[in-house]
Amino acid sequence: MDEASSSCAAGAVPAASDRVHEPAVAGDCVFSARGLTKVYRMGEVEVPALRGIDLELTAGELVVLLGPSGSGKSTLLNILGGLDTPTSGEVWYLDHQLTGATEQDLTRFRREHVGFVFQFYNLIPSLTARENVAAVTEIAEAPMRPEEALAMVGLGERLDHFPAQMSGGEQQRVAIARAIAKNPAVLLCDEPTGALDSQTGVVVLEALEKVNQTLGTLTVLITHNAGIAAMANRVIRLSDGHIVDIRANATRKAARELIW
Repeated sequence: MDEASSSCAAGAVPAASDRVHEPAVAGDCVFSARGLTKVYRMGEVEVPALRGIDLELTAGELVVLLGPSGSGKSTLLNILGGLDTPTSGEVWYLDHQLTGATEQDLTRFRREHVGFVFQFYNLIPSLTARENVAAVTEIAEAPMRPEEALAMVGLGERLDHFPAQMSGGEQQRVAIARAIAKNPAVLLCDEPTGALDSQTGVVVLEALEKVNQTLGTLTVLITHNAGIAAMANRVIRLSDGHIVDIRANATRKAARELIW
């Protein structure tokens, strides 16, 4: 993909000195993918996970990637986040090409530009909520205070509690606070409610909704749960490694209105 064929222009992976919490203007291209394929090889067997993905994601959006297990959602998210590389095709972040970047460059990209939230919380059991978040802010360039990030997800009164003293939903909100505390431009969430009941899941989704609306962070949320799609600006449906449908929600539901 040359510069003329993408709204994200060419450039190197952003250096730490280039890091800014942007793009700040809603509608600017953040990620552009063209012709993405991913094939996993298991001995002599090839397993295609992505089969030619073309996609653009823009600043300020809350996007849901919807599809069943094995549809390619997590593979796509991991490539966008620099955790994996495509077999073919190209990915751009702003005006920087990620495909072909070194592992050192991708590590810097993840550290400076992307926050991750996974299905399982991955908190350090021996650290309090405040300390779990501080572990990330200590290596970030322009972080929030841990207390500020935890207050944003409704845990301002739980700063000194350990994970074992918290519910699953509270632990997931600590994980969200940890992800946003470094002020990333992008928040990538892989089944963040997958281990939670619906009532607790709504509380977690409200936290993600608040982050998206307050900070303007591009938020991409993977789910197999069609009910969650109603809160998104756009819903991108995948099946068998293909994007089969992209639609915008004319009217979005607030997270508190979701039922599944």
